[in-house]
Amino acid sequence: GASERIAMKWIRFSLLVLGVFSLCCATAGDSSGIKKMKMQFRVFEEYTQALYQRYPDIRIEGENYLPIPIYRHIASFLSVFKLLVIGLIIIGRDPFALFGMQAPGMWEWGQGNKIYACMMVFFLSNMIENQLMSTGAFEITLNDVPVWSKLESGHLPSMQQLVQILDNEMKMNVHMNTRHHHHS
Repeated sequence: GASERIAMKWIRFSLLVLGVFSLCCATAGDSSGIKKMKMQFRVFEEYTQALYQRYPDIRIEGENYLPIPIYRHIASFLSVFKLLVIGLIIIGRDPFALFGMQAPGMWEWGQGNKIYACMMVFFLSNMIENQLMSTGAFEITLNDVPVWSKLESGHLPSMQQLVQILDNEMKMNVHMNTRHHHHS
C-alpha cells in the first residue's frame, strides 16, 4: 500500500544521504588543501629539527597562515551553500519554482542523476573552498622581524638559505647586545 511506498522512499532517501555523507567524509579527508598543509608541515618539522640542533636556545613556533578574511567568509558561505544545494537536490524541491522561474536543464539532469549531481556540487565547492583557504604561505619571522616570505619570494627557502639568514640575524643581535653592554 501507500505506507510501503513511503517506507521504500525513505529507505532510498536515507541510503542516498549515507552515500553523500560518506563521500563528504572521503573527500574532506583527501582535499588538496590538507595535503598542501601537510607538505608544508613536514618541511616545517624538518627545518625545526635542523635549527634546534644548530641553535639550541631558539624558540620555534608554527602556526597556520590565515587567508584574507573575505576569502574565509566566502569559503564558509560555500560550505553551507553546498549542503543546502545537496539537500535541495535530494529532496527534489525545485527552488526555481519558488521564484516563478523555469528550472534549467541542469536542474532537470540533477533530478534524474541525484548522486552524480550531489557529487558534482560537493567536489566543485570543495575545490573552490580549498583554493580560497590555501594561501601557500611559508612565512618566517625572527623576534617578530620577517626574515622570509614565500608569498613574496614564491618559493621555500633552502636549509642553507635559512641558516644563513638566521646566522646574519643572530650576528646582528649579538652586535646590538654587546654595543649596549659597552654603553652601560
